[in-house]
Amino acid sequence: QAQLVESEGGLVQPGGSLRLSCVASGSIFSIAAMGWFRQAPGKQRELVATIGGGRTNYADSVKGRFTISRDNAKNTVYLQMNNLKPDDTAVYYCHVLIGITPYWGQGTQVTVSS
Repeated sequence: QAQLVESEGGLVQPGGSLRLSCVASGSIFSIAAMGWFRQAPGKQRELVATIGGGRTNYADSVKGRFTISRDNAKNTVYLQMNNLKPDDTAVYYCHVLIGITPYWGQGTQVTVSS
C-alpha cells in the first residue's frame, strides 16, 4: 500500500500563482507515472497534468500556465500553477501509478477569486 499526502491549497487572486506538492510513501517499488487531476463543483474529475516515461502531458486549458515536475529521490510530484483563473477553482487530486495500481491523494481545495 502507498499513501499520498498533498500540500495545502488555498485562496489565490486571479493572475496569482500557487505550487502544490504530493509526497508518496509506503510500499513504493516502481512509480510509473504521477499526475494531478481536479474536480470543480458539479463537474467530472478531469486530468490536469501527468509526468512519466520522460514525458509530460497537459490539459489544453492549463498549457503554458501550469508546470508539472517530479523529484524521484523524494517520491514527490509538484504542480506549479501560474496566471491562475477563476475557472481553475477546484479540488486538486494527486494521482500516482505504482506498477499498475492507481493511488489518489485526499484532495486539496484551490480557489481563485478576488
